[in-house]
Amino acid sequence: MLTAADRDAIPDDWTLWSVDDSRLILAYRPDIFDGSDTDPACMPMIYLSRGRRSKRPEGNRNLPPDAPWVIRLHLEPDVTASPRYVEDRADAVSECISLTRAFIDGEIDYRALYQVPRERYLDRLDEQLAASARQD
Repeated sequence: MLTAADRDAIPDDWTLWSVDDSRLILAYRPDIFDGSDTDPACMPMIYLSRGRRSKRPEGNRNLPPDAPWVIRLHLEPDVTASPRYVEDRADAVSECISLTRAFIDGEIDYRALYQVPRERYLDRLDEQLAASARQD
């Protein structure tokens, strides 16, 4: 679960989409990724869950008790930043919140994650992030 301080630390442009003991999902500006102008599948999201450092056929079933927490930034289904691994859940939540701030502050080169550029969409995301940064 999240503490009140964790909830308060999430930037306004990020929405706590889902949280329970085994995962956390944060969504960037779901209000603009509503399908009218921007594809909902392109909504940036941060996922926190328990997992493995390698992708094995058995997936994440039967995880050992010391399985790390995995943090993934998704820009769309096939566009994902390299996962980050954290051993402690509280530290992983803090890392997720730091990642939301880094995203808004322009510290993440999300354009570099695309193999096939989507200039119009990325230009619009740049504009939205600039507006988010000005709000802080």
